[in-house]
Amino acid sequence: MAQGNLSGQQVLILPEGSNRVIGRDAQRTNIAVAYAVANAVRTTLGPKGMDKMLVSELGDIVITNDGATILEEMNVEHPAAKIMVEIAKTQDKEVGDGTTTAAVLAGEMLKKAGELLDQDIHASSIVNGYKKAATKSVEILEEISYPVKLEDVKTLEAIAAVSMGSKTVGVGDSKDFLATLVVKAVRQVAEKKDGKVVVDQDFIKVEKKEGGSIKDTQLINGVLVDKEIVHSGMPKKIEKAKIALIDCALEIEKTETDAKIEITSPDQMTAFLDQEEKMLKEMADKVAKSGATVIFCQKGIDDMAQHFLSKKGIAAVRRVKKSDMEKLAKATGATVATSLDDLKEKDLGFAGNVEEKKIAGEQMVFVENCKDPKSVTLFVRAGTSHVVSEGERAIKDGIGAVSSAIELGRYVTGGGSVEVELAQRLRKYATEISGREQLAIEAFADALETIPRTLAESAGMDAIDTLVALRSRHKKDDGRSMGVNIYEGKIADMKELGVIEPVKVKKQAISSASEAAEMLLRIDDMISSRGKAPSMPPGGMGGMGGGMEE
Repeated sequence: MAQGNLSGQQVLILPEGSNRVIGRDAQRTNIAVAYAVANAVRTTLGPKGMDKMLVSELGDIVITNDGATILEEMNVEHPAAKIMVEIAKTQDKEVGDGTTTAAVLAGEMLKKAGELLDQDIHASSIVNGYKKAATKSVEILEEISYPVKLEDVKTLEAIAAVSMGSKTVGVGDSKDFLATLVVKAVRQVAEKKDGKVVVDQDFIKVEKKEGGSIKDTQLINGVLVDKEIVHSGMPKKIEKAKIALIDCALEIEKTETDAKIEITSPDQMTAFLDQEEKMLKEMADKVAKSGATVIFCQKGIDDMAQHFLSKKGIAAVRRVKKSDMEKLAKATGATVATSLDDLKEKDLGFAGNVEEKKIAGEQMVFVENCKDPKSVTLFVRAGTSHVVSEGERAIKDGIGAVSSAIELGRYVTGGGSVEVELAQRLRKYATEISGREQLAIEAFADALETIPRTLAESAGMDAIDTLVALRSRHKKDDGRSMGVNIYEGKIADMKELGVIEPVKVKKQAISSASEAAEMLLRIDDMISSRGKAPSMPPGGMGGMGGGMEE
């Protein structure tokens, strides 16, 4: 790539075939790409949002309206688009819900910033204005939120139902059914530490299997292990099970160094085999001596050891994943033993019922009815693999939303009501700021209103009329929780309807979106050394890979 210098000579800086986009063009490109990505997920917002079908290069199909899943599967090329995907991933990791909201807000903030750049307002002024607006938004959210505790089951169920409402499986009464299960699961694993309630979502296992309907989804007070009992002679159902968790192989160990055993007569061979058998029998005796009736082994179990265990009426499961071992320990109260010599009765866990069941042609071991399990399993069922996967995503969203609500202990009203309230207060706050940053804060407020506007559009309402009506209601003292009632196509009180969301979801969405917008606005030079211009591919979103339909 040639660059001119002061004397007018051409100086080569970058390799041949490199591309560079500078100044206003770089900003325009980034804004166009980010807005295109946001538009791809915008129609999935809310209970009446549409789904996307994504087809990978291998022909795998994903049908979803989960923002993070769509953006991840979309296989985007442009660096600005990748930043948008990062927003959704962060939102998903931190709070587990609100991924579409975060991406849509970022796209809209950039679009509004583009309009300001066209008016010759410097990017730094816009970035500073956005920073102030985001900080003020978080303060306002604290002010307008309501408290919620671990004991407020009805409120938590409403939060779970709203977070799952936009998914295919969250239609009708199945939404409330799943919400009840999610809240039970989260409340079961929640623990109090230093006066705070902490929810470790890793201890809520979500297992899925196609077959049945979404209403066959169940909460298991314990752990579901996707393995079978190793020996046909072992009991398949054990009541009041005493469970041993073993992290060592029930096999004859090979020596660490290369060893050679020379056998010169048949007697020696027999003695050698007898000794092996005796060692395996001793292993089974050690397990039986501890009083265990079920063992879960992280490593292998020799065929002969299986035989001895089955003769003693002990059920065994082998090659159990480490994560499942941790969940079993939390659920049953057992301690993982690293050696059979360490296995004592006090290390055993308890489960009311351990049973092997055949689900959709596969054997699975259910460890149920534990006393006070700090690890539970949600077993998702549905007609096809696509619906089961969407059910799993909905439940994970619900778990994220309920956990976030419990941990911060605050919630706000949904249906676009909180965004309209924030926009109103930010416009008022903008009048206190002098300089061009005032315009950026107003642009930030306008961007927030894209959420109620999108909800109104998906419900077939007139977006402008709805926004105007919402603004006028929010100016009144009792209008704080007025939002879009999608099902009836009018504005209504969201608190009365039970449309509520955790504050953490909103905080994270606004912070992530504004940070990404600020980062992209500061870029005024894009250098691509791959011989490919980092610009929009022809036809807008065409370069995003994968097929997409609505």
